Amino acid sequence: MKRLAFVLIILLNLNTNIIGSEIFGFPVITDGDTIKISNNKIRLHGIDAPERNQKCAKNSKEYNCGTVATRALIKKIKKNIVKCIVQENKDRYDRFIGVCFIEKNDLNKWMVRNGYAIAYRRYSKDYILDEEFAKTNKLGLWSGTFLRPEIWRKLN
Repeated sequence: MKRLAFVLIILLNLNTNIIGSEIFGFPVITDGDTIKISNNKIRLHGIDAPERNQKCAKNSKEYNCGTVATRALIKKIKKNIVKCIVQENKDRYDRFIGVCFIEKNDLNKWMVRNGYAIAYRRYSKDYILDEEFAKTNKLGLWSGTFLRPEIWRKLN
C-alpha cells in the first residue's frame, strides 16, 4: 500500500522526480545542450552546442547559431515531459550529465543529427555518426561555417 501511495505521489507531481539515476519532468531549456528540471541542471551527454552569444555564418551572413540551437531544442521539447538518464557524476559546474528523452526519442542524438550541436568527442564517441550525417547533408551548423563551441569558448 505504501508503494502504491508513493507511485501516486510521483504521478501527481510530474514537475520533477529523481529515481535512481533518472531525472524526469517538465524542463526549462537553458541553451542547446543544457536543460533544467526543477533544481536539477542537466548537461546533455556527448554533445556540444553553440553558446548563446556564438555567431556562425551561412551564405556570407552572420547569424546567432547559439540562439538557433536553443530555439530548436525548445521547439523539439514543446511541453513534453523529458526523462534524463544520468551518465556520471556532476560536472565542474554542478550539472548532472545525462542522455535525455521524450518518450523513446534521444534528444542528444536529435540535436547532433540535425546539426544544432556537434559530437563532443572529448567526452564521448556516441554521436559521431550522427554528426557525420548532419555534415554530409549540410544540416544546421554544417550548412555554413562555425567554430566548434569548445574553441569559441576558449577565445571568448
